Amino acid sequence: MPSPHIPSIAVRRALAKLGSDLRDARLRRSFPADVVASRAFTTRPTLRRIEAGDPGVGMGIYAAVLQAMGMLDGLGALADPASDKTGQRLSAEALSERARIKRRKARAPDNG
Repeated sequence: MPSPHIPSIAVRRALAKLGSDLRDARLRRSFPADVVASRAFTTRPTLRRIEAGDPGVGMGIYAAVLQAMGMLDGLGALADPASDKTGQRLSAEALSERARIKRRKARAPDNG
């Protein structure tokens, strides 16, 4: 049996912040936990785990809670190439310094 995954402290902090932010958003909207859990097709205990930033809860459930609160749009933009500064820098560094024209191979004349 594989050993359980233990996320890094950075991952745990990010999930704790996400959970706290989700709880704050739910309270700002005056949504009861029962309503959000029902809309997300999950249970109140699972919603409580999400709001605590539990890394054992699947990403799909986090996404369902975001959707239940009308906040799903931001999830799709997380890894958007347009906002990936490191990826853009690495891509730019890999560009060739010269552009070359590719030559076609000469065709043999038809002797027909």
